[in-house]
Amino acid sequence: MVQAIVFLPLLGAILAGLIAIFGAHARNPSGDTVEHHGHGHDDAHGHGDAHAAAHDDHAHDDHGHGPAEPAAAGSRLAELITTGLLFVSAALSWFTLVDVGFMHHDARIPLLPWILSGDLQVYWALRVDTLTAVMLVVVTTVSSLVHMYSIGYMDEDPYRPRFFGYLSLFTFAMLMLVTADNLVQLFFGWEGVGLASYLLIGFWYQKPSANAAAIKAFIVNRVGDFGFALGIFAIFALVGSTDFETIFHAAPSLTGKTINFLGWQADALTLTCLLLFMGAMGKSAQFLLHTWLPDAMEGPTPVSALIHAATMVTAGVFMVARLSPLFELAPNAQAVVMFFGATTAFFAATVGLVQNDIKRIVAYSTCSQLGYMFVAMGAGAYSVGMFHLFTHAFFKALLFLGSGSVIYAMHHEQDIRNMGGLWKKIPYTYAVMVVGTLALTGFPLTAGYFSKDAIIESAYASHNPLAFYGFLMTVIAACLTSFYSWRLIFKTFHGEPHDEHHYEAAHESPIWMLIPIGVLAVGSIVAGFPFKELFAGHGIEEFFRESVKMNPHIIEEMHHISPAIAFLPTVMMVVGFLISYLFYIRRPYLPVELATTQPGLYQFLLNKWYFDELYEVIFVRPAKWIGYQLWKKGDGFIIDGFGPDGVSARVLDVTRNVVKIQTGYLYHYAFAMLIGVAGLITWFMFGFGGQ
Repeated sequence: MVQAIVFLPLLGAILAGLIAIFGAHARNPSGDTVEHHGHGHDDAHGHGDAHAAAHDDHAHDDHGHGPAEPAAAGSRLAELITTGLLFVSAALSWFTLVDVGFMHHDARIPLLPWILSGDLQVYWALRVDTLTAVMLVVVTTVSSLVHMYSIGYMDEDPYRPRFFGYLSLFTFAMLMLVTADNLVQLFFGWEGVGLASYLLIGFWYQKPSANAAAIKAFIVNRVGDFGFALGIFAIFALVGSTDFETIFHAAPSLTGKTINFLGWQADALTLTCLLLFMGAMGKSAQFLLHTWLPDAMEGPTPVSALIHAATMVTAGVFMVARLSPLFELAPNAQAVVMFFGATTAFFAATVGLVQNDIKRIVAYSTCSQLGYMFVAMGAGAYSVGMFHLFTHAFFKALLFLGSGSVIYAMHHEQDIRNMGGLWKKIPYTYAVMVVGTLALTGFPLTAGYFSKDAIIESAYASHNPLAFYGFLMTVIAACLTSFYSWRLIFKTFHGEPHDEHHYEAAHESPIWMLIPIGVLAVGSIVAGFPFKELFAGHGIEEFFRESVKMNPHIIEEMHHISPAIAFLPTVMMVVGFLISYLFYIRRPYLPVELATTQPGLYQFLLNKWYFDELYEVIFVRPAKWIGYQLWKKGDGFIIDGFGPDGVSARVLDVTRNVVKIQTGYLYHYAFAMLIGVAGLITWFMFGFGGQ
């Protein structure tokens, strides 16, 4: 069954890829024309041509980038194959969760040998325990709904088979990651999701901003992956294996051991866990390596939902949970995890306060919520972090796909300042967006309420040296989250319309898009309470068993904290809502006044704490300068100048001069022969004479 879950999306990706290839060939047998690339249903505002184009209901994807193209042959077939296979995969995943979580049928399914070289013995195998089963459900459920939604959203993009092929490839890579039985296989899936995100963020490759965003995501992830790879090497050096079972058995014996790291005797487990966490920071967009995540908006909206809710960004959280037996033995590393998680939760929430792009607000919200998950990991409450990952997948996918529905209705408008009053035009989308917002802000009895509050409680109850910092930052972030989430709702759906033309033409999305957001809205409510005991209550031991190594006292201590502390996140949620209501419904002039009286703070937040500008100065410019010098001076002047180019230039000089002798006059040749004969005779005379 698990083989089917993992490999059906790969089959879908291969079939969609073949359809894309044959479709492209059928459209362009000569292969010499240039593609004009439609832009589906997204264009970052600021692309003037997008809004200058005359919009009618049927001109959704042509933004002045050449004539609209017919869809590739077999587009509908590719959509239905990939989506159908993913729904089968999702159904099987829910069966697996019941089978593994409640019937305790854990499994390890060997597939085939992979790398057999000396001590390095790596086999392809699928590891199925409760942790895997939870991730299978999250990945396949959200991905199948995103596939279905994309049928409506991408309906006028001519390259749909390619898009659906990439989506299914993305899902396969993530499934390979969560079923990995060893670190090398995990790394394969890890890099697979990195590749797929690059392909999908840059799907509309004729937009320079999309290419830049795809490259940025890829490069920032390489930084984290370098640390992750070093962590894997360190584990292999210490244990002699990359197999999880072997590593976990050997972990207790590693306490107290040291590694010589750049001449520094570092604690082996702490250093290894920090290197592994560096990989998680890149993938899960934690503070300092977060800069790629908001730019990932350049891809089509379904891609954003898949990256931000179920696949790429959750990989880091999953990896820390999977390696919990190591992190539990390295309290200093846990303190670092807590610090970065809490800082990310606060930082991203502050930036989300002032963003104007509807998708960017939701993106910073993802960044912030991932911080929450790592706070739970740092506290040793791994199942609680996984609980938030599980619930977050539903309401974050809902918010992204709901935003896509708004963008679709507004003909590609993404700036919430140009919206307003939309609840009358798209009531269904409005309703589900409100459900998603309630869940995100932690409204009582929604899914987010149970998981988010449990994280804040775990931070408070933890004995981590940075526990209070984690608690404080997550509580403040809860207030900020409520404020910016309701700001999005109020500015988009309430108030007066700012763009009459777009407002009048607004309409609900196709049924393909409405069904998935409806399902996710239900999930955003019911994914919390039924699972509360399993993830954050007394059922953890039996449900997760050996799949995560929990801090033994954390859950008990969480249940004994004072009611005032437990109630605090809800109070913060209400405060955030009330301030947002005051600012955007009762007295809309207040935010403008605040921005004008505090221009420094406003610009600081609007420019995302100036991280992009900082990295530009510290990393990008020096790297460009070094590259330029190596190109012009090193490659051009030295290597080419004295190497191939220099040699060929000298040969040309010689031949040019020799050519001058070839005049075509007979007496010139006779004269040359005479000189030659005279020279030869002279050489013979002196040569032999000398002997």
